[in-house]
Amino acid sequence: MGRAQASLTAVEAAIGVLLLLGVTFTFALGVSGPTAHPAQLDAYADDALTVLATEDPAHGETTRLSEIVSDRGSFEREKRSLVDRLDRILPDNVMFRIETPYGTAGQSLPDDVAAGVAGTTTRHGPVTLRVWYA
Repeated sequence: MGRAQASLTAVEAAIGVLLLLGVTFTFALGVSGPTAHPAQLDAYADDALTVLATEDPAHGETTRLSEIVSDRGSFEREKRSLVDRLDRILPDNVMFRIETPYGTAGQSLPDDVAAGVAGTTTRHGPVTLRVWYA
């Protein structure tokens, strides 16, 4: 009995077709996007609030965070510097929104993104910081 043998050209053609199909399916289906890591986002939010809660105030309160939420006038006066400070604290690819009893600062939170949250209570009320990847 004779044995059948595949020609080298047929084997190379089959491997080439499989390679082309693999590349085509990769482009057609795409690759998964970056996944949001809520635990990492929670850590960013918590760390940023901790920095604000331990910084020295600019105008006489006990901490920077307490000063920002002491009254509506203080919040409005310090709002721009608060946004600038959070921009410096958080990584460049992280957006934020801080909510206080006297208003909010930062960007609007999109509906379809995972966000990290941290909150604290000052003697003037609660403060919540939400962060998400840009």
